[in-house]
This record gives sequence, structure tokens and C-alpha cells, in this order.
Amino acid sequence: MTATARLAPQPWMISPETRAVLDALAAGGADARFVGGCVRDAWLGRKVKDIDIATHAPPERVIELLEAAGLHAIPTGIEHGTVTAVSGKCHYEITTLRRDVETFGRHARVEFTDDWREDAARRDLTMNALSCTADGLVYDPFGGLADMAAGRVRFVGDARQRIEEDVLRLLRFFRFHAHYGRGEPDAEALAACTAMAPRLPTLSGERVRGELSRLLAAKDPASIWRLMLDRGVMEHLLPTATETARLDGLVRLEHDLAEPPDAVRRFAAVLATDRAGALKASEALKLSNADRDRLVGLVEPPMAVSTSDNAVKRRQALYRLGDAGLYRDLVMLAAVDAPGPVALSAVKAALDTADDLPALRLPIAGRDLLAMGLKPGPEVGKLMKDVEAWWIAEDFRPGREECLGEAQRRLRVPPP
Repeated sequence: MTATARLAPQPWMISPETRAVLDALAAGGADARFVGGCVRDAWLGRKVKDIDIATHAPPERVIELLEAAGLHAIPTGIEHGTVTAVSGKCHYEITTLRRDVETFGRHARVEFTDDWREDAARRDLTMNALSCTADGLVYDPFGGLADMAAGRVRFVGDARQRIEEDVLRLLRFFRFHAHYGRGEPDAEALAACTAMAPRLPTLSGERVRGELSRLLAAKDPASIWRLMLDRGVMEHLLPTATETARLDGLVRLEHDLAEPPDAVRRFAAVLATDRAGALKASEALKLSNADRDRLVGLVEPPMAVSTSDNAVKRRQALYRLGDAGLYRDLVMLAAVDAPGPVALSAVKAALDTADDLPALRLPIAGRDLLAMGLKPGPEVGKLMKDVEAWWIAEDFRPGREECLGEAQRRLRVPPP
């Protein structure tokens, strides 16, 4: 296999930490290349997150070479040929070249090999089958560079076979098309995804959540989500996740507000369901307890929030919710759901109200009423509620002394 292109030197390729790992492998005669996402994203000029390396050296030999160079080696997946090298503060996954002997679901029985093409053939997509030497020579056995140039997301080899090896690749296809694709999706891949969609329930909720969350982080997730609905994919995962127009509106609003994408908020936008449905979706996605509660609170809010409220009503809503994050999310969803256009300045003003929450705390407590001579019992709670209602009606302005004075005044008022 010959190199087809050259990648300009990247900072992560020539950093001292990376060079230390590559030099350690080279010292023992181990051929090594960068593989997968780091090559893909570097070629496209995108930020590189993880640096993966492949080598023909077996994992035990990799550990020996790293430790001989004074680097820390972690056998993170040694049975599958993966060792994590720690160089400085950087981590590098180093995997021995492999070929599949037998595949079953997401797992496979593999053998180590020294054939770079055979290892690349195990990858899911052509753009993920690239490899690159330390001096920038790029090897592209399956046309990944041309596919990236065309905005085409394509499986390596037979699309259906790739999905049969791991059904999660079906969701990865849509996720990668959302982030890297342009125009119409690859016809063979789309047909295979449609045919294999009934197998999606065999995946764990954690894996599904990971892929859908990454898809939702794309610049235009609604169009891809709509495609998944049209192809019957979502009916096997989240059958009530049909509000693509609402999702599209939220994405546009987030962009206008320079708000980072948020998976839970976007899940809430696309769900057409109630509290029970939100709980069911949370279970399907194996959300954490915190994210589950947040999703439920967005799907079926404890109170209405409107961008047309005046400042007083906004502060009252914020106080009753008691959660600045929930308030901000509800403001954005309310803006999307508004029957007519909403001025961006009005949305910003409502969002800015969330900063007031730390100051919206009743300045007195029950112990202050006891100090006035009130006996412990339900009267304390009632008086606290009465003073709180007065304080809220006064737009939270009265301070501690004024609140104590109001409590004292109410104590002197004879009961009706």
C-alpha cells in the first residue's frame, strides 16, 4: 500500500509528548502510524481531540518499548491489542494491527497482523480508515480523502456487513453525515441502515445516548433527525421524538444567542410527549438521575415561563423554580414555542434574569420568628409563608430588617 497524499505537520504530531511515544516505538523497530479520527480531522482542518496510533508490534512488546523509554504504559485493552501510553499529561491509545477472524455483534475474535490494509478494512467508514506516518504521508486504501472532499459518508466495503458487525454503526452513519456530510446521503449506506433499523433495540441505552447526543451537537441536527424519522429509524429508539421543527428552531436560537449546544435541552425540544413519556425516554437512554429530572422538567415544566413577561414576573418565575439552569432552558423553549416572532433582545433580557437567583433568598428564617416569642408549630410555617408572599409582591426588595418588621407587624394583627 502506497501513500496517496501528505499532511502538513500538525502541532500534535510534532509535540515533545508525541515524539517521545513515536521514538520509543521506533527504537524497537516498531512501525507506527496515526490512525482514525485524528488523521481525518487534521486533514479537514478541524480540532483534533484524541490521538490514536497503530503499530504492527504486539501489545506486550509495545509495553516493553514504552517502559524502556521511561513512559508509563497502561494495558487498557491488551486482550484486543490496545495499550495506553502516558507521555507528559497526554494519553495515546496504541493498538496492534488486527484482522477479524469472527464477528458477533459489537465483539469480534481477532488476530494480530502486520497488514495495514487488512487492519483498515475493519474500520466502519472510509474517512476513518486513513493512516498517517510521523512525517505526514497519508495512506488511504478505501477512498476516504475523495469521500471527505465530496462530503460523502460511506462505509468501508459492504454497508450491510459493516452494520451487522456492530449495529451502532447505523447510528454512527447518521451522526457522521450530520457532522461531515453534504447533499444526499450515500444510497447504499442509507438502504442498509433502513433495513437494519429493527436491530437497534439490541444496543445498550448508554451507546445509543452517546451517538444521539453527538448527533444533536451538529450544526443542523434537525434535518438528519428528520431523515431518521422518514427511514423508520427513530421508531425503534425514541418513537415520540418527532418535533424536528421545534428542534430546528431551538438550534437557530442557540446560534443567535451564542449558546453552546446542549443534548438534554435538544432532546426535550424534539420529544412530543408528557412526563410519563419523558421518563420512558430517559430510561431508554439510560440518563443519569440529574439529566432524567432535567428532561422531565423541560418536557412537563412545573410552571409556565414566557419571554413576554415583565421583569417582576420573570423574577417571580425564577424564584419559584429555584433553578437558574432550568429557568434558562424554559425561556429558550418558550421563545421557540411562541406563536409569533420573538425579539432576540427580549430573550436575552429574560435569560439575564437568571443571574438574579443568588439574591432571591428570603432574608429571614423560622428561627427568627421563634426569637420573637412565637411557639414552635404550624403558626411558624404560616407566618413564614405570609411574609414570603409579601416579600415577593414587593419584588424581593425588602431586606432583613424590613422582613422582620413585617413579621412583627403580622404577629400583632389579631387573627380573623
